[in-house]
Amino acid sequence: MALDDVKISRAIIQRFSAKMLDNLDSDVAIIGGGPAGLTAAYYLARQKKKVVLFERKLSVGGGMWGGGMMFNQIVVQNEGKHVLDEFGVTTTPFEDDYFSADAVEAVTSICSAACKAGAQIFNLMTAEDVMMAGGRVTGLVVNWRSVEIAHLHVDPLAVRSKYLVDATGHAAEIAHIIQDKAGAELKTETGKILGERPMCADIGERMIVENTKEFFPGVFAAGMCCNAVFGAPRMGPIFGGMLMSGKKAAELIAEKL
Repeated sequence: MALDDVKISRAIIQRFSAKMLDNLDSDVAIIGGGPAGLTAAYYLARQKKKVVLFERKLSVGGGMWGGGMMFNQIVVQNEGKHVLDEFGVTTTPFEDDYFSADAVEAVTSICSAACKAGAQIFNLMTAEDVMMAGGRVTGLVVNWRSVEIAHLHVDPLAVRSKYLVDATGHAAEIAHIIQDKAGAELKTETGKILGERPMCADIGERMIVENTKEFFPGVFAAGMCCNAVFGAPRMGPIFGGMLMSGKKAAELIAEKL
């Protein structure tokens, strides 16, 4: 059978357009496809919630791909191991309650599980704004990452969602949009983003789970964004807290839905 170049293009355009149209309304929109965002997407989709995830880069996985300083191994503590176990990721014990895992296996396993559970992932898209009404966030404003990089004057599109998850890591991008553009007060001690503190794995890992919560009506923090918003240490290349944060965010939002 001779392959038809135009038919290939038509299949891509039609299927992508249908997927995009179907996800202009969702239960939860997650911004950032790192380990916390992907884990939240998995647990929400598994509960039959309509979940859409936007990742600005070509690949999902965030900092997990690189492990520590490009040594592509990650570490989880005993409390976080059960999440990797659920994804079928191989872990190896290392002294006391530490476990190591292959970073590539972890990212690909979590991403695959999220997709198979029903989460819809759009890469190469960035969130440049939020929609607000009645004192809460009601959706997201997205554009192509290439438009952002090239500084083109191209208007974005709107995506309505009942809840957002800011899983944008250290940058806490959605929190900054709400604070800086809307001038809104966040649910922190000062009403502002407190900023992350210097690295301390022990405190950072505990606080990232504690700080996984709603920081503005309709918006939850997950992953390193939690400690950036609420002012706690970064934790470095240990990922148990990231995974547990994603799971906790999913549980909190599922209760509200």
